Amino acid sequence: MVAKAVKILIVEDDEALSETVKNTVQSLGETTQVYDGREALFEIQSGIYDLVLLDVMLPEMDGFTILKRAREEFPKLPILMLTAKDELEDKMHGFDLGADEYITKPFYKEELLARAKALLRQAGLIGDEGLLHVGNVEINVEKHQVAVNGEPVNIQGREFGLLVYLVQHQDQIVTKEQIFDRLWGFDSETSLTVVEVYMSNLRKNLRKACANLNIKTLRNVGYTLNVMDEEDA
Repeated sequence: MVAKAVKILIVEDDEALSETVKNTVQSLGETTQVYDGREALFEIQSGIYDLVLLDVMLPEMDGFTILKRAREEFPKLPILMLTAKDELEDKMHGFDLGADEYITKPFYKEELLARAKALLRQAGLIGDEGLLHVGNVEINVEKHQVAVNGEPVNIQGREFGLLVYLVQHQDQIVTKEQIFDRLWGFDSETSLTVVEVYMSNLRKNLRKACANLNIKTLRNVGYTLNVMDEEDA
């Protein structure tokens, strides 16, 4: 299985429109669709998503409430409000609560895709032409290719997804549970220890390729990736 580098949550109660949004943005990454506010908040609180496309008028809990609570836990999570409301007051309320973008229905598919892609770029989750650079490592998230000092390195499947996730959260702590939920999913029957196996393999492959990246284990906390100092490389 090839793990996609970006995870997008689509929160829209109109199923037909949700499918349209999915078809518009699925080239950017893996999409998950939910149709009510409570389920949306539950998914967001998992901490595994890179971008949320959030409707305002939802059953169970409205989008503004979700936005406010999401911002309290994930201040840097890109959130684009997708709504039929076009009054200036509603837009300003959304921005005051922390929305990064606001697009009004009906919308042009090209505009939605462009704004979603821009938010991912601003967050450092995708680079120009789908490239990510960290240290002497270059990752093509669209072609699933890795190079160290310009030389290709064979890192595939979930190991590739693991590398991308760590790079996207460079110098941040990510927990074993976050990695597991991100790459295997909540309902996977696989043991949590599989994360340690993939982490070990990734370290070996990066070391073998002379990548100047360090993946540090923080006992009982998680992992963090950073670029090694020259004297440590």
